[in-house]
Amino acid sequence: MRNDIPSTLTRTIVCKQGAVRAVRFNGDGNYCITCGSDKSVKLWNPHREVLLKTYSGHGYEVLDAQASCDNSQICSCGMDKSVVVFDVATGNAVRKYRGHAGTVNCVKFNEESTIVLSGSVDGTIRTWDCRTRKMEPIQILDEATDSVTSLQVSDYEILSGSADGCIRRYDLRNGKMFVDFIGKSVSSRLFTRDGQCVLTSTLDDSIKLMDKDTGEMLNEFKGHQNHDYKIDNSLNCQDTCVVSGSEDGHVYFWDLVEVIIIYVLYRVQRMDMFITGI
Repeated sequence: MRNDIPSTLTRTIVCKQGAVRAVRFNGDGNYCITCGSDKSVKLWNPHREVLLKTYSGHGYEVLDAQASCDNSQICSCGMDKSVVVFDVATGNAVRKYRGHAGTVNCVKFNEESTIVLSGSVDGTIRTWDCRTRKMEPIQILDEATDSVTSLQVSDYEILSGSADGCIRRYDLRNGKMFVDFIGKSVSSRLFTRDGQCVLTSTLDDSIKLMDKDTGEMLNEFKGHQNHDYKIDNSLNCQDTCVVSGSEDGHVYFWDLVEVIIIYVLYRVQRMDMFITGI
């Protein structure tokens, strides 16, 4: 067993939120956020199995959330078409942005946590300025022709995946957009840690590693099941392993270079436990 693969179950937390739609660690990994079908967002210390606070403000299921860089705020989104920013300490909703025409699938802070970006089934990415009291988006990116399923933000780039089968990269420094047509609906995408490649999950039981600049497919990882649901992929801290949930209820690990399955976590008993998050 490689020492860079987590293979031991250390905690099981019963969230009491109905279906848990997403689980996200904060930046330093000391806390995690869970999003529930009961309209709540919960903050946990997973190492002690302690619930720290519950946040309410959504009118329907919560689908995604992220903590700010200083852990003072949480942004979340959901099926009520809204984006909410919570104050971590007080639990109050300090901002509630409306403007999307449909369910908001994904939400991200920028690196300074001054801007919130949200992607929706209405095909748009909207950017909201947390420093002002204005409730209108400061920019709308509407190039997608179907639902925006995933977002990632770096210091100068926005990476999005869409059900129209495309990944779009917006270069904010040069004001340019780059599009790679994948063919199948994109359920998840992220930059590698060196910023040179993009890892993309699609609804054809496939994860593709692509060169960011040329769009060339470098590797393809298969063996898991992903054809109906949005399932996240990830990389370990060393960029040596690809990790993904699966519709068969397992978590798969591939060697990034050799493109072989090196480990499978069989502990998960239900498929829907890993639909949205690693």
